Amino acid sequence: MQHHPDPDAVGTLLRHVLELLDGEVAKVYQDQGLPEYRPRFSPMIRALLAEGPLPVRDLAAAVGVTHSAASQTAAHMARAGLVTHTADPDDARRRLVSLTPRAHALLPQITAEWDATLAAMAELDAELSMPLAHLLTEVAEAVRRRPFRERIEAAYQRQTATEASL
Repeated sequence: MQHHPDPDAVGTLLRHVLELLDGEVAKVYQDQGLPEYRPRFSPMIRALLAEGPLPVRDLAAAVGVTHSAASQTAAHMARAGLVTHTADPDDARRRLVSLTPRAHALLPQITAEWDATLAAMAELDAELSMPLAHLLTEVAEAVRRRPFRERIEAAYQRQTATEASL
């Protein structure tokens, strides 16, 4: 019997979907002889290709993740031989993340996988009531407008006010 996450536990469900998608992409890289390559590397590689060497702060902004997440991913990428950290010639306090020759050599393989993943995502989106990226963008924008914590606190206040009036 296959178990599915509780649909009311949205965080668990989101993590489950991410594991299903990212896990399969990781298996593709493993099948291609790149077991150390992670799906989260591709957006960073694409940003570095477009912008050139970047400080982690700028790389995080380009990819849309936190500074901590970008820093951790860049460290994993460095261990995999895909990026280096070098001193910024304009500001010795900063370090720049740069692609290595190994990353450049893997670009045809990484690009082919990226394109295939986009095509597979389009196929999956056709089965959904709306494209997954559109829904997730709407969720992110709604939570930016009104943080989830505020929503929880307001619901909790309403709940306790209702219970107190009974």
